[in-house]
Amino acid sequence: MPAIKAEGIYKVFGRNAERGVARLHNGDSRETLRADGLTAAVIDASFQVDDGEIFVVMGLSGSGKSTLIRTVNGLLEPTAGSMQVHGQDITTLSPKALRAVRRDRISMVFQHFALFPHRTVGENAAYGLKVRGLNRSDRMAKADEALRMVGLDKWAGSLPGELSGGMRQRVGLARALAAGTDILLMDEAFSALDPLIRREMRDQLIDLQQQLGKTILFITHDLNEAMQLGDRIAMMRDGRIVQIGTAEEILNDPANDYVASFVQDVDRARVLTAESVMEPPAVLLGADQGPRMAHKLMRENQVSQLFVVSRDRVLRGVVTEDDVAAAVQHGQSDLAGLIRTDIPTVTEGTALADLFGESAESRGALPVLGERDRLVGVIPRVTLLNALSTKGSEQEVTQ
Repeated sequence: MPAIKAEGIYKVFGRNAERGVARLHNGDSRETLRADGLTAAVIDASFQVDDGEIFVVMGLSGSGKSTLIRTVNGLLEPTAGSMQVHGQDITTLSPKALRAVRRDRISMVFQHFALFPHRTVGENAAYGLKVRGLNRSDRMAKADEALRMVGLDKWAGSLPGELSGGMRQRVGLARALAAGTDILLMDEAFSALDPLIRREMRDQLIDLQQQLGKTILFITHDLNEAMQLGDRIAMMRDGRIVQIGTAEEILNDPANDYVASFVQDVDRARVLTAESVMEPPAVLLGADQGPRMAHKLMRENQVSQLFVVSRDRVLRGVVTEDDVAAAVQHGQSDLAGLIRTDIPTVTEGTALADLFGESAESRGALPVLGERDRLVGVIPRVTLLNALSTKGSEQEVTQ
């Protein structure tokens, strides 16, 4: 069961909003409704967020992303559609039951901190627990632990005005963590911060996610932020979700011209990873095979080196054409002394930008290692260079 599931969500503002939904179904445009005093903020939005996922909704101002996130915790009631939280349709709940969901299941981190200026940092972090009725000692203990997670444990007795903007945003994050909810909604949470602090906050959020496994719905207008944070990204335009996919999917296969133009200036070397561009090796040599078999495989596959792996595909090293030919000439029957182990390797999550140095040191393709040093793929130099080109995806969009 997904943590969040939205099906056919519409949010239309104005009188006769339900009629506005019907008009949208019949093909009327957003502009036509606006001329009649109706604002179609979200149009037929469907998506789901899995437990432990960071799902980013990305769009420019006016795209409907902030309205959409407010339908997730019931701050705005959809004009039509279903919004489920852990299988419970919150659009059908009574006000009391909806407040309980917001109190116990969902926390929200806002753009402008929303801190109480005359309460201490610790009291701000514990506020959600106070509303829940937890006694002071227990809620302050949870708040102290949350502040420790975000590096502010020494500031618990300070007032928000004594903190920098980045530190105040950390207090907001600590308050959400202290509440102990499974789901965090973050609406442009870092956009009020300067670029350096934003980068630090993104890194910290990723670290916290790895520790805690929260489900995070993150709203942003910053594409690089979306690409860095999102396990998956929903691209919005004019109230509609136009594409949902991983960063790699959106970069390599944009759904339309709008998405293609949006991502054309993205630093692909920082977004794409070894896993997204690696290829299966053409041929492998078993560690128990000999020089003659290596020589045969090299001739048949026209390669100058072979990766040597164990039976469970753990990488042992590489043998080269010259070494194998010399061993065959001397009648050597095993690979003793032939396997070179001092070769550069990368992992599946290594960014393309970090592969160039390793590729320069390698005589051939770069081996990509997964769990327990198993060989999961290789990256030839030509593949690495081609991955940085956007021409292929642009041609597909044009066609």
